[in-house]
Amino acid sequence: MNENKLASDSPARGTPEPSPSAASAAEGSTPLAASVGKTRPNGNPLVSHKFGADPYALVHEDRVYLYMTSDALEYDADGQVKDNTYGNIHKLTVISSADLVNWTDHGEIEAAGPQGAAKWATQSWAPAAASKTIDGKMKFFLYFANNASGIGVLTSDSPTGPWTDPIGRALITRETPGVQDVTWLFDPAVLMDDDGKAYIYFGGGIPEGKDAMPNTARVMELGPDMISVVGEAKAIPAPFMFEDAGINKYNGTYYYTYCSNFYGGPRPDGSPPAGEIAYMTSDGPMGPWTYRGTILKNPGFFFGVGGNNHHSIFRFGDEWYIAYHAQTLSKAMGVPQGYRSTHLNKLAFLEDGSIGEVQADYEGVPQTKRFNPYALHAGATMAWSAGIGTEAAEGEGSAGSAIVTGIEDGDWMALSGVDFGEKGASRFSALVAGAGESASAAIELRLDAPDGPLAGTLAVPPSAGTEWIEANAELSGAVGVHDVFFVFRGKPGAPLFRLGEWRFREIG
Repeated sequence: MNENKLASDSPARGTPEPSPSAASAAEGSTPLAASVGKTRPNGNPLVSHKFGADPYALVHEDRVYLYMTSDALEYDADGQVKDNTYGNIHKLTVISSADLVNWTDHGEIEAAGPQGAAKWATQSWAPAAASKTIDGKMKFFLYFANNASGIGVLTSDSPTGPWTDPIGRALITRETPGVQDVTWLFDPAVLMDDDGKAYIYFGGGIPEGKDAMPNTARVMELGPDMISVVGEAKAIPAPFMFEDAGINKYNGTYYYTYCSNFYGGPRPDGSPPAGEIAYMTSDGPMGPWTYRGTILKNPGFFFGVGGNNHHSIFRFGDEWYIAYHAQTLSKAMGVPQGYRSTHLNKLAFLEDGSIGEVQADYEGVPQTKRFNPYALHAGATMAWSAGIGTEAAEGEGSAGSAIVTGIEDGDWMALSGVDFGEKGASRFSALVAGAGESASAAIELRLDAPDGPLAGTLAVPPSAGTEWIEANAELSGAVGVHDVFFVFRGKPGAPLFRLGEWRFREIG
């Protein structure tokens, strides 16, 4: 889309006049699509147009980037959804937010397989991300599990890619010192310590008969280049360990977090219950460790559908948060068969150094700041949606952005807490492209509800075809703070168009 960038401050160019057909399309005849899985005003799951499991958070330049396993529906020979086998996952997905409520979909990272950055790998699960300035330049590192047989690393100059494989092989394998007895070599987490050193935490699984103390959690120092390891991995004695490494440092104390296993026999008093997020503390990044308790019950306790528990704890602004996954979207779709979605709730470190118990819910977290409509936004930026899909933008310079696809009459997406200011917005501009059966279509810009006051209508003409063009709409009434709905209208039952980057223009 780089050759068709949305004009920044220039006058409207090629603005189509609303034709009778476009005006008719704007009325539509299809009832508004119903949201599934995520309903306004709830914040969880974070997105409802796709799945995303095993979340890991990276905060960079006042944005939170969440890297996730790209769960996708699998089907049997009869076309029925089957249980998630995880064996076909070779992509990772990325979303980001500046306010924790409005999320931008950055598309998927081809991490493994013949088309992936790491062609030696067959799967990409449970990513972890880190950043470091090396030779005066900020570099980003993405660690991922090749199923349970090893851990790879990708690098980039941007948190959204493009990503490359700097070593052409796994970073951690069965030959790595200290990991020979680890059942599952996966689920990495990375700590950047205050002294500049970095550490990677990983592992999981249960050797036969060792449910109470599997001894399969590991920590190892990373090299200064972040793509090598130093010395020997050290064991972390995590009681009833299953998987899902997490690491944080707070007030000089190191917090190692993990998911407990599902052993069905008796557990000693003080042991973690099945499938909960437990934690240990230490005065050093490699131990020794003290078990402290659990902080997040299994998703089944909160949402009525269980499964494994996977999390990431991070600080954003002055608050602490925990990202975790649950099968809420797949449950709402009627297929709670292992397809997971990321959620977000607050977390608190207490005065005595313990972590308070997290209450998972559909509500989510408060919006941390108002949404700025006058910045340029990727097409797939939203708080809520119904009916739409997304895909990675194509073309040179498009890495890290996604567009809205699968648009039909009555579909919509919405933004939360948009601050138009005292002057208000005079115009809305967007890149649009036809879907192949282009008849006139439109985007209704409505305030506070999908059937709320109409601030303006952007006409998408048939001439859009497959080429990206800039379309513009004059606005009125877009003043102050509102939720904003993009309601898509056009020929019922037909694909309408694709939506690329967009922005509002301030009066004056």
